[in-house]
Amino acid sequence: MSQIVWLDPASDTFPSVEEALTEPNGLLAAGGDLSARRLLNAYRRGIFPWYEDGQPLLWWSPDPRCVLFTETFEPSRSLRRRLRRGDFQVCADKDFAAVIDACSGPRATERGTWITPPMRDAYIELHRQGYAHSVEAYLSDELVGGLYGVSIGRMFYGESMFHQVPDASKVALAWLCRAMAAQGGSVIDCQVETDHLLSMGAATIPRQDFVALVQQLAAPSVDPFQWDQMFVDLGPW
Repeated sequence: MSQIVWLDPASDTFPSVEEALTEPNGLLAAGGDLSARRLLNAYRRGIFPWYEDGQPLLWWSPDPRCVLFTETFEPSRSLRRRLRRGDFQVCADKDFAAVIDACSGPRATERGTWITPPMRDAYIELHRQGYAHSVEAYLSDELVGGLYGVSIGRMFYGESMFHQVPDASKVALAWLCRAMAAQGGSVIDCQVETDHLLSMGAATIPRQDFVALVQQLAAPSVDPFQWDQMFVDLGPW
């Protein structure tokens, strides 16, 4: 395949992920919109949106796919000390909008942000509908780190994370892994590998294996995580 598919605005269907380009890796389609229906349809097929200002809306399904299995999460020695000390208060969905706004802020290693105003609005709507969630780390009642993503069935699709003090986002991720495991969740989609993610136990798997996991864990018959109970009764680290 040498050209990507332009999506019909009147339909929320996608081409097969097997039609995605190899260069750039995983680029599948362009166009469409960021409606909740289209986004959920994409995630259920192993597809996610990513684009920058000035680009059309782009949809991706890279091969291989980076994932984090909750049982293989590997906190460093220093992070384990942080977790045992209980430096941070960790909770879910206390201030989703603040988390996505913090994730969209400027970073020293990046130009601009891919969390454009339409993307922000789209995930705020997914949160309103009960599909997008945040995990937040507070220090002295101040939000200092966290992450957000999409939760369907027993799958969590990580979108972005931020920290304003060292280890805050790592602590949020560690507690998410623990909380998901307690509710029978085993897979966090990390989309594309980074050294940071790999150092914490993430791995790459073939796209076909990832899609098989999605079909199993995000099936309509699978009960969703109980996010209002996500961090209840877990006890100290």
